[in-house]
Formats: sequence, C-alpha cells, structure tokens
Amino acid sequence: MAEPSARRELGQGMATDIAEQPEVFARLLEPAPADAIAAIAARVIEQRPRHVVFTARGTSDHAALYGAYLSEIRLGIPAGLASPSAVTVYGARPDLAGALVIGVSQSGGSADLVEVVRAARDTGALTLAITNNPHSALAEAAELHIDVAAGHERAVAATKTYTAELLALLLLVESVRAGGRLPGDERSALAELPNLAAGLLDDATPAEIAGRYRFAARVVTTGRGYAYPTAREAALKLMETSYLPALAFSGADLLHGPLAMTAPDVPVLAVVGDGPAGAAMREVVTKLDERRADVVAIGPSAIDGVRLRIATPSVDERYAPLLDILPLQRLAMHLALARGEDPDAPRGLNKVTITR
Repeated sequence: MAEPSARRELGQGMATDIAEQPEVFARLLEPAPADAIAAIAARVIEQRPRHVVFTARGTSDHAALYGAYLSEIRLGIPAGLASPSAVTVYGARPDLAGALVIGVSQSGGSADLVEVVRAARDTGALTLAITNNPHSALAEAAELHIDVAAGHERAVAATKTYTAELLALLLLVESVRAGGRLPGDERSALAELPNLAAGLLDDATPAEIAGRYRFAARVVTTGRGYAYPTAREAALKLMETSYLPALAFSGADLLHGPLAMTAPDVPVLAVVGDGPAGAAMREVVTKLDERRADVVAIGPSAIDGVRLRIATPSVDERYAPLLDILPLQRLAMHLALARGEDPDAPRGLNKVTITR
C-alpha cells in the first residue's frame, strides 16, 4: 500500500518550481532589479550596437530566440544566435566589434558559452551574461550581468529560470527602446504578470489533456513569431520529462513538408495568440484541421474547428511567452506522471550540462 503514497511524491520538485513563477516575476519587477537593468540598458544605448548575438544552450537557447525576436522587432537591430562550436571546436575568432553579445544560461557553467563571451569581449564586443548565478564563470567572463534571481530550482528540467530569463530580456529590450527606463504604462502592464501567472496555475486543463495523450507515440508543437520559442521549449520539456519524441516547427515551416506527418493520432500543440503571428497561425490550424490532426490550441481565443484549448490571458504579444509556457510546463509534468516517469529527475540528465 506504500506505492501510491510514493507515487504522489513524484514531480513535487517540478511542481514547486512551476508554482513559484508568479513570485519570481514579482521579484524581478521590484525597483532594485529594474534599476539594475535600466543601468545596463543605458550602457547598451551608449554603445549603439550594430547587431546582437546571443549564445545559449538548451532551454536558454529558446529564451535567446525570444530575445532575438525582441531585438529585431522592438529595436530594429539585427539579431542571431552564435554557433559555439565555431569558437570551441574550430578555434574561430569572429570579429564581433560593435556587437552586443549576450550569453544566456541558468547555471552560467557551460564552458563553450564562457569561451564565446570571452572571445567576443576580446574582439571589442559589449558582453552581457544573463544567469541565475551571479558568481558563475559566465557572469565573470562578461562585462555586464543580469541576475534573474529565480532561486534554487529543484527539478532538472528548467521552468522558473526559463521564464525569468524571458522577463529579464523583455525588461532589457524595452528599457533600451524607452531610452533607459520603462515608461509608466509599460511598468503597469508588466505589474499584472504575477497575478495572471498565478491564475494559470489553477487551471485543471493540462492535467486532463495529459491523461488523453498518455499513450501518444509522438507530438508536434508549433507557433510563429514570439510564440515559436514557446513551441520549441514545450517540445523540449516533453522530451526531457516523458522521453516522448516531440518535434517543434514554426507555423510557416510546418506547411512546407512536415504537415504530411500530421494525422488523427498525432497530437499538435499550437500556440495561437491574438497578435499578428497568431493571425498567421490560424491558416496553419485550418490546414491541420483539414488533415484531421488532433490539435490543442494554446491561447486566449477560441478557434473554429478546434475542440481542445488551453485558455491563456489576452495580453500584449510580447508578454504572451511568459504566460503561454506555464500550462505547457504543467502538461509536460502531468504527462510524465501519467506515463509512470519522474519529471524531477529525467534519466541521463544533469542540471548543469558541460559542453565544449
């Protein structure tokens, strides 16, 4: 009779990490962190970078992708993701003078990211580390540092550190756009995030959908624009916790071939917001419906032909990634439990992955 009690303990670490995200948002929005980010924004404005280069791995790579969208859309500055192996494996030293190079890492302990930031700094780039560890090697290698202050993460699969990275990047980019400090209306809108996040954590829908897909053989995730990093991060969480093959595609790429793999027995998690990218995603959902794909829409509005939906708040499209991922994290956790796995400690994974 002891086994059911032991079973209930599985996933407690991940559940606790997920539940702390409203608090993490609130902490990062307090005056002191906001002032520190404003000071960094002032440095960026002073340097006037010609382009932004991100370097990251895993979950942080998806946060960096979100940062790239923000940089290009909100600042009009070309942005991209570095290839660390060019530096660490091939010994290349790209000339990054005039660039802002941002290393994003929860632990700040990945040797390849540290080497990229060091090489960038040596060639004249302004370098910034965004980590959950202000004493990490990455933080020390960069000229500037933002501490996301998410606290200790109990589960191996990152949750609260991911959304903290998203918020830090949002605050940085919007502060740069505003000339160094967020305007009052932006601060007021962001102040609603903790309550909106808390409301999402009470929704039972992710657990219900997890039961439906307990025996799924594979999953497809999709989104466009700001929602594309969410689709990629959702796929990673499913693979990490349930060992379920999950393929992430932008909505545009899904229509160029991979659509053929969708079928009634293949769940498709489609992130469809209210902004321009969400409007573009509705064409994708229509095509999926024509193929009788088993679609779950994640977003604030109902979509014709889609029966399954995880409702999320209607917010500015820039803010949506901080909220839309929360039910998908919970879906990954509940699906792992339904499949008899422990989402806190996926086999073969460590909290800090050392790559060179």
